[in-house]
Amino acid sequence: MPATSGLLAGRIALVTGAASGIGAATAIRFAAEGAAVGLADRDEAGLARVLAAIAGAGGRALSLPLDLVHPDAPARAVDAVATAFGGLDVLVTAAGVIRRHTAIETSDAEWDEVLAVNLTAVFRCCRAAIPRMRERGGGAIVTLGSGWGLVAGPRSVSYAATKAAVVNLTRALAIDHGPEGIRVNCVCPGDTDTALLRDEFRQLGVPAREGIAESAAGRPLGRVGTPEEIAASILYLASDEAAYVTGTTLVVDGGGLAGG
Repeated sequence: MPATSGLLAGRIALVTGAASGIGAATAIRFAAEGAAVGLADRDEAGLARVLAAIAGAGGRALSLPLDLVHPDAPARAVDAVATAFGGLDVLVTAAGVIRRHTAIETSDAEWDEVLAVNLTAVFRCCRAAIPRMRERGGGAIVTLGSGWGLVAGPRSVSYAATKAAVVNLTRALAIDHGPEGIRVNCVCPGDTDTALLRDEFRQLGVPAREGIAESAAGRPLGRVGTPEEIAASILYLASDEAAYVTGTTLVVDGGGLAGG
């Protein structure tokens, strides 16, 4: 864990997808930086592990086991955090799914699933969070896009489409709510060593070790990222260190997009 400096002292945050991967690393880092954190995910066992890690380090967190695909779940999560901790200052939308198929291989049900998790739930979380942030005089939203939201990849039609939409949703929100003191930015990670990435390789029939090695070889830094590295970038955008940053997309991919 990097040295902390209280960048979020006194802040109240909600992190979705907080049971594992980037969401878990972000929640743990936020708590270490002084934030009270709501942990939203449908993986109740994973949430329990993250909650225990935060509590064990002396942090404050609230477990919110729910499925953000349900239309009222984002608002319930926001309200629960605001009620428990007194408001909301930061939202991070880290929940996401990936299905590695072409358009021909993608069923309506699969398309709807990816759209619901990766885009509609993000919109609903932001819609619910913004009024709470207004009450506090402003706030920060960090959405999670992807390198494939900027340049598409093979067999990623639903994922690439939804992540591209998140990038532009972020810009639109930043324009609308900047005058209210609400900053909205997007982090676009490259391949990061998470359960989601390993499941992606499983879908492709590629051993995880082989897939990670191939991804690493295609990046100037010669490796894939860690959840903690992505969390550090999210922390920057959520904190006052980025007080004049809004409507931007921060690519964190070890140089993967640098070569086109």
